[in-house]
Amino acid sequence: MTRLFPARSSHASAYPGLSRRASWLMTLSTALMLMASLLAAPVQAAPAYTIDKMKDNVYRYTAGNYRSVFMVTTEGIVVTDPINPEAAASLKAALQKEFNLPIKYMIYSHNHADHTLGGEVFKAAGATVVAQRYAAEDIAWTRLPTAMPEVTFKDKMTVSLGNSWVDLEYHGPNNGRGSISMRFMPANVMYVVDWIVIGRMPYKDLQGYDIHGMIRSTREILAEPDFDLFVGGHAEKGSREDVEQYLGYIEALYTAVRDGMLAGKDLPTLQQEIRLPAYKDLKMYDAWLPLNIEGVYNTFINDSYFRFRTDIPGQEKS
Repeated sequence: MTRLFPARSSHASAYPGLSRRASWLMTLSTALMLMASLLAAPVQAAPAYTIDKMKDNVYRYTAGNYRSVFMVTTEGIVVTDPINPEAAASLKAALQKEFNLPIKYMIYSHNHADHTLGGEVFKAAGATVVAQRYAAEDIAWTRLPTAMPEVTFKDKMTVSLGNSWVDLEYHGPNNGRGSISMRFMPANVMYVVDWIVIGRMPYKDLQGYDIHGMIRSTREILAEPDFDLFVGGHAEKGSREDVEQYLGYIEALYTAVRDGMLAGKDLPTLQQEIRLPAYKDLKMYDAWLPLNIEGVYNTFINDSYFRFRTDIPGQEKS
């Protein structure tokens, strides 16, 4: 018989100075507390896989906190980010069961591994792999263990299938390498991963992000013909107004950090003083605002070389 504690003499107390009954109760209490702590320990849950219709023939696939989009046509299916091998296999099985159509194209949104792993699942199913050329270059150079893009483009490309098509566009640096927008037509659904997020703050301290590029690329999206629905690689779907709110936040964040640094304020001071109450309803506002500030601060230090600005109080002089 397995014991939680070493066996003791039936006449000896486990706790000197206590009666045998009191000692037994103390031992039982300790064992129950240990079991409770084990049961309360966090368990790594499997991600939830769901499919939701967005508009017409365009659907959203959710795997945990990640989202991709696929389009079903008369000639086959276009999928986007595989996310990881398990998520890709689950989606492939669901598509086969529901539609029984070939998967003709898989399009990477950008180079980051947390969106591109699992590409071999769709490649093996016969899909042609598409990516912006800088994303393809990074996948090759870093030897990322996923399907290599076969078709690449520089600025714009249209993938047509059956009676539908996807307009792909590169807007310059914004998040990772080769990150693009995808407009699914004729449904007119816009899909962007990472550099536009609806209803939630940008991720933590903006690792891998280019705040200049985020602003510029989002402005470009809003300058183009209106879309009917926006779907992101994380968080919520939304409207043009939601994207405008997001742009307002990152512009306000950029301005507040820049102006504070130009006044000679250090990072802890900026994190203590900057409040953007117009955006306090965004998810993770309290937890991630200080981290967002840090991310923008580091951009000014590392990319804009604020440490070498002679006009900023307290900065190094070169």
